[in-house]
Amino acid sequence: MTSTITPADVNGDPIPGLVGFTAVLRAAGLAITTDRVAAFLSALDALDVTSRMQTYWAGRLTLCSDPDDLHRFDRAFEEWFTPPRGSRTRITDDRPAPPPRIAALGPSDPGTGEDDGREAPQIHARASGTEVLRHRDLAELSPAEREHLRRLLMLLRPEMPQRPSRRLRPARHGGPDAGRTLRAILRNGGELRHLHRRDSSPRPRKIVLLIDVSGSMEPYADALLRFAHVVVRRSPSTVEAFTLGTRLTRITRELRMRDADHALSAAGKAIPDWSGGTRLGEVLRAFVDRWGQRGAARRAVVVVFSDGWERGETDLLAAQMSRLRRLAHRIVWVNPHVGKEGYAPVQGGIVAALPYLDDLLAGHSLATLEQLLEVVRDA
Repeated sequence: MTSTITPADVNGDPIPGLVGFTAVLRAAGLAITTDRVAAFLSALDALDVTSRMQTYWAGRLTLCSDPDDLHRFDRAFEEWFTPPRGSRTRITDDRPAPPPRIAALGPSDPGTGEDDGREAPQIHARASGTEVLRHRDLAELSPAEREHLRRLLMLLRPEMPQRPSRRLRPARHGGPDAGRTLRAILRNGGELRHLHRRDSSPRPRKIVLLIDVSGSMEPYADALLRFAHVVVRRSPSTVEAFTLGTRLTRITRELRMRDADHALSAAGKAIPDWSGGTRLGEVLRAFVDRWGQRGAARRAVVVVFSDGWERGETDLLAAQMSRLRRLAHRIVWVNPHVGKEGYAPVQGGIVAALPYLDDLLAGHSLATLEQLLEVVRDA
């Protein structure tokens, strides 16, 4: 197999060969550093540079640092190493290049324009597939988009809300620490050399996640449980997770598993009322009686994921929300339909709970879940 790698014009300067390809990637938005370029060239030294397959994977594994880089790399590789008709072959190989793993999320049309005769790659600026996916409704995603969403959820890094501790500790600022100051005076022969101070140190505030897994919430349940897994894994000792349906189910222990798929599989086996009815009033009463009053909800941020459909008495739901309001530091209700055009809070459950809420947020997309993390952090 014989081939040649021809130079190309990038930003007006001729840059030949594989280094020119890395310059094209940098222009396309990839974070290409000199270390990555050196790693790419070193990998090709150990491989067959005339092989399209080996060149592709050497570049993909050394030059891509983010999932968003994959479709840009594939596009640049295709245009750089596929020659126009009538020109010399740059790299030839009998085997086709492997398809991109998430091509369905960021489709791109091949360029058809002709320039002034110079052989140069055409990199078209397009909206990132990840950015588009962040604002898509979770209930309308394709299987490929759901797989990409799961990876994006794993990249979330929630920041836990803080609360002042009642225990005072030595600090540079704060009130005077009479005990430590007096002991220091005795050690120094009665001379006051330094005034010791103490202050309360912040501690993580507890978070309670109540997730509706009834039939009306089924399109969102998988994504919300994966979101809960990320939050529980971030602070296993201060986050509690429950599912709501016709009964209350604690799934904190299952969501503490490291692997998300194993955690959701275990949680699914523990939930007996998946995709069933909704009795929010009765289930909230069970939560407050068994967990809330015993410490789980005291001074905690309680997040309820539900569309507000209630089969039971709305008066019971209002009474339990009133009890929860007296225990919790903040109550946030996340309704996937809030973000949709023309929505009005007319469901019986929402009407009964609305007077006791601090925030009513949308939860239909990844962007709204990120907004929820900010609200919880600032609580």
